[in-house]
Amino acid sequence: MKQIKVLGSGCSKCMKTAEMIEKFAAELGADVTVMKETDVQVIMAYGVMSTPAVVIDDEVVHSGSMPKAEQIKAWLA
Repeated sequence: MKQIKVLGSGCSKCMKTAEMIEKFAAELGADVTVMKETDVQVIMAYGVMSTPAVVIDDEVVHSGSMPKAEQIKAWLA
């Protein structure tokens, strides 16, 4: 099971990113856990300076914008 964290302040783009990941995971039948992380200290510990950011299994795979659908599907494959 993949652990996916969406890092951000809770802004609309961060919330939408988490929703998109959950939606595509359900469509693809991917075994994932999606969590939202809003703690600034945790976000900074990942070295992320702009959000939303996506962390999969403790590796930052995207940051600074909402990921495109194709990116999300590739992460879930």
